[in-house]
Amino acid sequence: MSKVFEPKLFTLLKSGISKDQLVSDIFAGIVVGIVALPLSIAFAVASGVSPEKGLITAIIAGFIISFFGGSRVQIGGPTGAFIVIIYAIVQEYGIDGLIISTMMAGVILILFGLLHLGNLLKYFPHPLIVGFTSGIAVIIFSTQIKDALGLNIEKMPSEFFQKWVTYFSHVDETNLYALAITAATILITIYFRKITARVPGSFVAIIFITFIVQATNIPITTIESFFGEIPNTFTFSLPSIEIENLYIYIAPALTIALLGGVESLLSAVVADGMISGNHRSNTELIAQGIANILTPIFGGIAATGAIARTATNVKNGGRTPIAGIVHAMTLLLIMLIFASYAKLIPMACLAGILIVVAYNMSEWRSFISILKGSPFDIIVLLSTFLLTVFVDLTVAIEIGVVLSSLLFMKRMADIGIKTPCRVDSDLLDDYSDLPEGVSIYEISGPLFFASAKQYSGVIKEIGLKSKILIIRMRHVPFVDSTALHNFEEMLKTLQKSDVKVLLSGVNSDVLQDLKKYEITSLIGEENILDSFDEAVKKAKSITPAA
Repeated sequence: MSKVFEPKLFTLLKSGISKDQLVSDIFAGIVVGIVALPLSIAFAVASGVSPEKGLITAIIAGFIISFFGGSRVQIGGPTGAFIVIIYAIVQEYGIDGLIISTMMAGVILILFGLLHLGNLLKYFPHPLIVGFTSGIAVIIFSTQIKDALGLNIEKMPSEFFQKWVTYFSHVDETNLYALAITAATILITIYFRKITARVPGSFVAIIFITFIVQATNIPITTIESFFGEIPNTFTFSLPSIEIENLYIYIAPALTIALLGGVESLLSAVVADGMISGNHRSNTELIAQGIANILTPIFGGIAATGAIARTATNVKNGGRTPIAGIVHAMTLLLIMLIFASYAKLIPMACLAGILIVVAYNMSEWRSFISILKGSPFDIIVLLSTFLLTVFVDLTVAIEIGVVLSSLLFMKRMADIGIKTPCRVDSDLLDDYSDLPEGVSIYEISGPLFFASAKQYSGVIKEIGLKSKILIIRMRHVPFVDSTALHNFEEMLKTLQKSDVKVLLSGVNSDVLQDLKKYEITSLIGEENILDSFDEAVKKAKSITPAA
């Protein structure tokens, strides 16, 4: 098997996993399984399908993604980002249409991996990702108001504005019990972590509130009254497929594949930063594809890498795919033993959990940060956000990518008529007299969304082998928010390893952007030098014995 496509689990088993690490992975897997329980049910319900489909997805897809994936710590399953897409597909094409679309998306993801397209993530600018993620968060929040207020509305309009008009016209029918349960769920989910981070607040909220509702017979809608029984068995079924009509599912399949691919690779990149690892992006796409082909056959829905659950896995000591496999087995046991009790969960409780999920997805800090930056990034951010909320996610991504490309060409054209104010005029390329432990890396050309990830990866690799890293930026005409985001993550990784970073030859425009994103304070303004000579002197003063 080619190393490029070899699952991380297979590689780690060959090299050996210590007993201590195995114990840590098992513990982390159990914790993540508990975290995934309320989220899996909530995501399924919000997507317009029955609750057990979320559990089945977390079990089947979670196992496959960990077993065949290219990340050491990725946790797969249903995610909030898919809620909007799945709901729309079910409304237009029905459950069979969802199954066919998801399986086709799986085939597309496998083709992406086999064609080595795993690096496509770098072509999605940071403002675009923040824009559609924030847009999805707003949509998820808006879909939960009905259950959060306990409104008895038979058919909700799909349009964003009409949805809120309907809410306001029925606000006088608010069920105060539902509102109280929603508020209590939100508070427990957020603040229980102050008591302990080992047990998720959402899990505690579901157990506590469901018990109170059943003990006091509070008149409120539950999963049982809305969906009926929750089965604790798997069903194997294939949809009736008419070959001549497959073309109608191409659009939804591409949407699932693109969003699933982007989200899974984004999650893997975030995880890499947390464990100083390197995932195999093409292997990860193939694993995601296999998961999305097989999961619907057993009654599940679309799946991808889940950033929040992956982060929980890492924070609890998970460092190999065994944690993800244990997470799936934990959910399987819960489903087999306790599924009959899950039907008692109040819908308002699930709404509270999803409101917290929407808040966490909103990335409002990144949103505000981008709004303070370049007008080009602001245009991409707001266009993607507004199109996601008011039109369609697929359209938002397509237009966002095109806009990013056009605006980049505009910025490149503007370079010819602008002269940088601070230019490293030193042309010395002989680095032979540098002190030991000092490395040099020069960035040539603009730092933008297509090059940011590659530059950051190379700089991090060089920097981790050094005590001091001088980054020459005399030929960097501009940076965008994607580059600044990657640059910041790279600097934090190097600082954790006690690597000193010095910048030289930063022009005034780039320096201004570094200040806006508070990267200058992260590096230290005294470590940003006008010329390479000054940077070398600074490095020698730090390592006088060299």
